[in-house]
Amino acid sequence: MAKLVVIGRKHMRWAKLIGGIALLACAAMLLWRVDEVRPAMSSSDSGKERTIHLVTGEFKSTGPDGQEIEAYRWDPGTIYVKKGERIKLSIFGVNGASHPFVIDGLNVKGEVKKGQETVVSFKADKPGIYRIICLTHPDIAHHGPMIGYIVVDK
Repeated sequence: MAKLVVIGRKHMRWAKLIGGIALLACAAMLLWRVDEVRPAMSSSDSGKERTIHLVTGEFKSTGPDGQEIEAYRWDPGTIYVKKGERIKLSIFGVNGASHPFVIDGLNVKGEVKKGQETVVSFKADKPGIYRIICLTHPDIAHHGPMIGYIVVDK
């Protein structure tokens, strides 16, 4: 025997409210990405230097032929800063013995060593996308590409 369920207006309102909240939560999760750091800055903070922490990471796996596959990366892989913002990158070496790097277009270079922190600073003068490139792991042939991105917004 089939049952007939009647939903009243009060229950429909609650269902719409809960559905709306669920949709907003899903949209927020889609817009937020784990591998990105976005600035949380007000206009009164523009004179301060902001510290952004990165680490070196490594992925390892075994291919179908039994050969080990590995790739290095910066984590987070993309950071966002505002034009005119003063940035201090604090990079800690977790994986890999040494990662000499350059940041294209910002005249910044350094080297991250395993178990050590490397700190470099710059001012984000021009909008654009700048690559932080590990010179040891620049492409697949060298267990990379170990390339991160610094996005300078207007």
